[in-house]
Amino acid sequence: MTNAALVRLEGVTCAYRGGAPVLRAVDLDVAPGAFTGVVGPSGSGKTTLLRVVLGTVRPVAGTVLRGPGLRLGYVPQVETVNWDFPVTVAEAVLMSRTAGRRLPWPSAAERREVDATLDRLGIGGLGRRHIRELSGGQQQRVFLARALLRQPQLLLLDEPTSGVDVRTRHEILHLLADLNAGGLAVVLTTHDLNGIAAHLPDLVCLSTEVTGRGSPQEVLTPAVLERTYGAPMDVLSHGGMPVVVDRHVVHEAVGR
Repeated sequence: MTNAALVRLEGVTCAYRGGAPVLRAVDLDVAPGAFTGVVGPSGSGKTTLLRVVLGTVRPVAGTVLRGPGLRLGYVPQVETVNWDFPVTVAEAVLMSRTAGRRLPWPSAAERREVDATLDRLGIGGLGRRHIRELSGGQQQRVFLARALLRQPQLLLLDEPTSGVDVRTRHEILHLLADLNAGGLAVVLTTHDLNGIAAHLPDLVCLSTEVTGRGSPQEVLTPAVLERTYGAPMDVLSHGGMPVVVDRHVVHEAVGR
């Protein structure tokens, strides 16, 4: 690995069962300490990109390079989880500890580590609660705790603020920023251009191919957004931050 990248994708193309490419000729690197958001429309390849980095999807062309011994954590979309599965919060978190285990029950040290991780994420009193009894924000933190128990160097999150209210969205974003400030590299996908993407230091715009990369001010532009989403969008400025709006909505409002 050159330039100390944690992960590097070079010309990666992915397709499922011989269909059209989901990703095409993607070049991407993730540096230590990165805090990167991946944005794009539904079907643009965002989840596939995370799975390529994770190693659960193999490209049909191109190369994926990972740093030696790289530890990865993954937080799936909460909508994909069966919340009726009969486990408590602590049990769900402990499921991440499978490699090298000889005993079916957790050790005292592992229980202490789970308690410490839940405390760190602000849900320390919920270890004995059933996962179906939690709010959306609490459920997201459970799977974040599960990923952190692996002590990752790179954390991947698929739509971590999907289905939560504005307050919870801000709490999750601040929590991820704190983890990143502590040295953890973070890559997340999001459909929320104004609530999440505009607040991140680094963005990748994806529509099967990478259509732009840089700061929000560099890539949240009408030209890049139209290449990414296939529709005209306008970008306003509020407090020095870009605000993406539908061009048709703006024109209708002005027309009134």
